[in-house]
Amino acid sequence: MTITDPAALEDLFTLEVDERAVQFVRPSDTNRPDWAAYDGDQFLGMIYAEAGEALWRLGSSQERHRQLDDAVRALRRPSSWPHERAQVSNWARRLLADESLAAVDIETTGLGKAWAVQIAAVARNGAVLFNEYVNPLAEIDKAAIAIHKITPEQVAAAATFGELLPALTEALHGRTCVAYNMAFDRDCFARELTRHHGSADVAEQWLDSCRWRDAMEPYAVWKGLWSVKRGRYRRQKLGGPHNAVEDCRFLLTKIEQMASR
Repeated sequence: MTITDPAALEDLFTLEVDERAVQFVRPSDTNRPDWAAYDGDQFLGMIYAEAGEALWRLGSSQERHRQLDDAVRALRRPSSWPHERAQVSNWARRLLADESLAAVDIETTGLGKAWAVQIAAVARNGAVLFNEYVNPLAEIDKAAIAIHKITPEQVAAAATFGELLPALTEALHGRTCVAYNMAFDRDCFARELTRHHGSADVAEQWLDSCRWRDAMEPYAVWKGLWSVKRGRYRRQKLGGPHNAVEDCRFLLTKIEQMASR
């Protein structure tokens, strides 16, 4: 929920977050934009609105959120969150210690079962291992173009996946490959490989030559925004410019943040 003027809110108001109501009560001894948040009879904590920025600060810490919904999700965290976040940090440190690590990203023709239009892989030290546009031999959905800005004209003269496969194999095989929403990228590889080889088994053999890691769930835990509707930490958009190379670098930066103590 975006609120541009928290000071205009009532002393008592209700907000539904993840299909469960939260009651906000301003303490009687202040006119400041401060509220006590209650989930039914349970006191969640204090939330303070900071003037000008529409930032919501949790009373128990200096943690801030731009959306009031996310501030509530932070207050709803289970008591196990500090331990779970520490586990994520350990996971990220182990991942970064792997010298074979490569961040992988694919831009595609669509948001579902799509084909590749750009593939990139960036090593732990920032070196670009692979970066190529791909002729998908298929139409590119307008919704996908709106995201990654890769047009049919840009990839019309590009190499096909099959033509790029030897270089891609050299770049990735034997490496630990981390992606954000790894299933999406791996499935795209599987479709391309199956189309090229005519065999799903050969595709799986190629994929098994890499060690695949997904950063999406660890990042959700690290952010710690609890969804009572789903009974798990809310998945986050990674952000980034939607250019495959830059998205790889952006992902490595996020992993470094997760590794930080």
